[in-house]
Amino acid sequence: MMRAVSSINAFWRQFVKDEAGTTSLEFVIVFPVFFGMFLMTYESGMISTRHVMLERGVETAVRDVRIGSMPNPTRESLRERICEVAGGIPDCLRQLEIELLQRDPTNWTAVPEGVRCVNRGDLDRDPGTIDPTGNNQLMFLLACVRIDPFITSPIYGLIGRAVVDGNSSTNAGGSYALVSRGAFVVEPFRANEEEEEDGV
Repeated sequence: MMRAVSSINAFWRQFVKDEAGTTSLEFVIVFPVFFGMFLMTYESGMISTRHVMLERGVETAVRDVRIGSMPNPTRESLRERICEVAGGIPDCLRQLEIELLQRDPTNWTAVPEGVRCVNRGDLDRDPGTIDPTGNNQLMFLLACVRIDPFITSPIYGLIGRAVVDGNSSTNAGGSYALVSRGAFVVEPFRANEEEEEDGV
């Protein structure tokens, strides 16, 4: 019995003093943590990049309306222009929804904070009507695009999953929403040009 205990103690002392494989053990413990931080940084960068691209697309579309390059803006023409400029948004035309809201500066009504987004539970539903544009009218363009997180792993996709969990309804379908807003005033020269052509 004493010999068995002595052998166990000797084995334990030898095991504790043995430093073979120490580097591998440290790597196994530390690497997943740093790799996870890298993936979360990448996810954050993708979210930021796509949001910047959406903002650029909205601003470009709004500018085209302001300068008259898009004389009769419609939902489809605005969506196509936004997606054309906002590269890097997957399946943009199918995942992008916009609203055009008309406001009277002399009788102001606040623009709602909520923005209508694509319903992933029913991608073919009627998106509804948008306010028509007219001369000297102040219009607000609200754009929302749905994006799937790049990393969905419950371990490494902490940022992506956190965003998605906040949009866990059937409408979101496992995606998160990026939102952008723009505003423009419809210039009166459009109607004037048409009237001059008719008069000639």
